[in-house]
Amino acid sequence: MQIRTATIDDLAAIAAVESECFPPAEAATAEEFKERLEHYANHFWLMFDNDKLIAFVDGFCTDIPNLTDEMYAKAEMHNEDGKWQMIFGVNTLPSYRNHGYAGELIQAAIADAKSHGRSGLVLTCKDKLIKYYSKFGFVNEGISESVHGNVTWYQMRLTL
Repeated sequence: MQIRTATIDDLAAIAAVESECFPPAEAATAEEFKERLEHYANHFWLMFDNDKLIAFVDGFCTDIPNLTDEMYAKAEMHNEDGKWQMIFGVNTLPSYRNHGYAGELIQAAIADAKSHGRSGLVLTCKDKLIKYYSKFGFVNEGISESVHGNVTWYQMRLTL
């Protein structure tokens, strides 16, 4: 397995993986990913099995400490010098799950945030994943203000 950051050439593969991992109400569109890649492709961590994209983690940087729904829609809010690395998605194709690939990508995002002197990382997740993200040091801060996809999300923070 190989890990690298994204380029605009990865757009179709990223959108395809996202559509397999999230229901339509929660999945980002190809157009949203295009904007994200134009603003912060270096904050997409991609994992490949040979030439096949099997998993990715993405998100942008900001000085705003809490993840909001506005952030998903406005890629231009990215601040390369921001204190917080937001994580918008952790995606692994169903046939590749339970092998630790997502964890490797999360560790890559954490290492990148540390190397850039960020304060930490923030993500939201469903209640069934709180224990999973806790293994990486993320702390549950309670129900998020995000109502993305009409789902109850919990905000998790890893302070570096």
